[in-house]
Amino acid sequence: MDIRLKRYHKDFAYSYSFGVFPTLELLGCQPRQVIKVAADTRGADNAGVAKIRELCGRQGIPFEINDKVVERLAPMENCYAIGVFRKYALPLSDQHQHVVLVSPSDMGNLGTIARTMVGFGVHDLALIRPAVDIFDPRVIRASMGAVFRLRFAYYDRFEDYRHAFKHTLYPFMTNAAHRLGEVGFRLPFGLIFGNESAGLPDEYLKVGESVVIPHGDEIDSLNLSVAVGIALYESTKGQF
Repeated sequence: MDIRLKRYHKDFAYSYSFGVFPTLELLGCQPRQVIKVAADTRGADNAGVAKIRELCGRQGIPFEINDKVVERLAPMENCYAIGVFRKYALPLSDQHQHVVLVSPSDMGNLGTIARTMVGFGVHDLALIRPAVDIFDPRVIRASMGAVFRLRFAYYDRFEDYRHAFKHTLYPFMTNAAHRLGEVGFRLPFGLIFGNESAGLPDEYLKVGESVVIPHGDEIDSLNLSVAVGIALYESTKGQF
C-alpha cells in the first residue's frame, strides 16, 4: 500500500496505533495488517520499543527510526512508537456473546469499552450507525490496543443486526422491566446500550428482556463505559 503519512482522517484506508503498548498489541494480534512501524529516538532505551523492533524483524515488517513522522502524527509528547496498519473487517461470531452499542459518540468511551470487553472475555462488538469510528487512533489509544483483539461490525439499523443473529437480547435502560442481579443471562446473549446522552429509546423496551442497573437517585444515569463494565461483570461472572 503506497501511502503518505498524514494526520488521521476517517476516510483513509489505514490508521495508526499511537504508543508502545497499543503498537505491541497491533503486532501481536493483527500482524498481517501492519504496513510499517516508526519509532522515536527518545525511546531508544525503552524495552517495549526493543520488543517492537524484534517483532518487526521476525515478521518482515518495515521498522524505522523517524522522529519527524512521530512528531507530525502523534498528538501526545510521550509517544515513542507508531504502527501504521490497514483497516480490516472481522465478522461477528454467531456463537459468542455480543455487546451492541447504538450510536456511540465518544471515542474515549468506545476505547474503554473495548478494553473492558476483552477483560471479561467478550470479543464481539456490534456498532449501530451513526457511530464513532473504531479505527480512530484516539479509540485505539483509549483501548490500549484491545481493539485489535475484537471482532466488530457496523450496521445501518438495529434491525439489521437483530435479523443477523439469534442471540438473547438484553437492552440496558433506566426504565427497564428487570433489575440487574435478578436476570439470568441466557447464552449466547447480546447486551445493548444506547448512546452517552440519550440512552436507548422506549421502543427497546419491547426488545428481549430489558435491564436496569440500580443506583442512587442523586444521578440520572451511569457513564456508558461504567454501565457496560457492570453489565459485563454480572453477565460473565460465572466464567471467573
